[in-house]
Amino acid sequence: MQRGKIYGIFVIPEDFYSNLVAFKRPHLNFYITNSYTVGGNTAYKQMLTMVNLTSGAFQREVLRKKGLPDDVIMHRIQPLTIEGHMVANPWGNYSVYLVSTILPGILGLICIMLTIFAIGFELKMRTSHAWLRAAGGNYTVAMIGKLIPYTIIYLVLGIGCHIILYRFAGFPVNGSHGRLMFGLLLFILAMEALGITLIGLLPTLRDALSIGTFYSMLGFSLSGFTYPNMSMLAPVKALSYIEPLRHYYLIYVNEALMAAPIENSIPNMLALTAFMVGSLCVAPRLHRALVYQNYPLK
Repeated sequence: MQRGKIYGIFVIPEDFYSNLVAFKRPHLNFYITNSYTVGGNTAYKQMLTMVNLTSGAFQREVLRKKGLPDDVIMHRIQPLTIEGHMVANPWGNYSVYLVSTILPGILGLICIMLTIFAIGFELKMRTSHAWLRAAGGNYTVAMIGKLIPYTIIYLVLGIGCHIILYRFAGFPVNGSHGRLMFGLLLFILAMEALGITLIGLLPTLRDALSIGTFYSMLGFSLSGFTYPNMSMLAPVKALSYIEPLRHYYLIYVNEALMAAPIENSIPNMLALTAFMVGSLCVAPRLHRALVYQNYPLK
């Protein structure tokens, strides 16, 4: 267990049965390592079930000796029968939730950082005039031309992660691969739009990168794949909906795990689209900065 090869040890004392039939209440000991939270908790649950079954089996034998039929015995031992069904992830594999959201989250962090840097570097190095001239003085053309190569790279990385997780690693996709990938594309575009918004609002490359990093890292905590959104405080829960990763996670749950109809994912897709529309609000300010180069160098 110290080497990390097993999660727990179940110790049955040598005189366990003799003490049991003598009604001496023998002790069953088990040791769990919580170095690996998921494995340790799963092992604890399974060992606790074994202890309860052992106690129930002894009660059954005692009642059999008293001449009671098995159906009456089982009603006494277990008056309620509980059946648990794990929907969409019957293996209880935590990686299905964790990795499938962490990888897009890291990709989103890269998106927002490189978007801020690609635009902020033009301002910092005073090369925005040459950039605009190459686009014929059109701000929209300049921005699209700047971000298209990055977007293609991000999408290729996302498709590669998708193939590795759902083709080779065997992670479940019970719904539509196409809608899941479309949600990933919207997530990438939303993170790029947030990068444009931040560099448009903040005066320096350094400040925009700092805020962008902080904002993206909060998404891992607020998205709900590690700590349930329903258990968050109301202000924190409201804050979670301004994180694109939260909306992508909900699309992932609807499509990959629940195989829900597209109507369940449309609100989150529209929310990701809203981030793109929001970047248009800073377009005049960012365009003026590119033209007049009035952002400070430091």
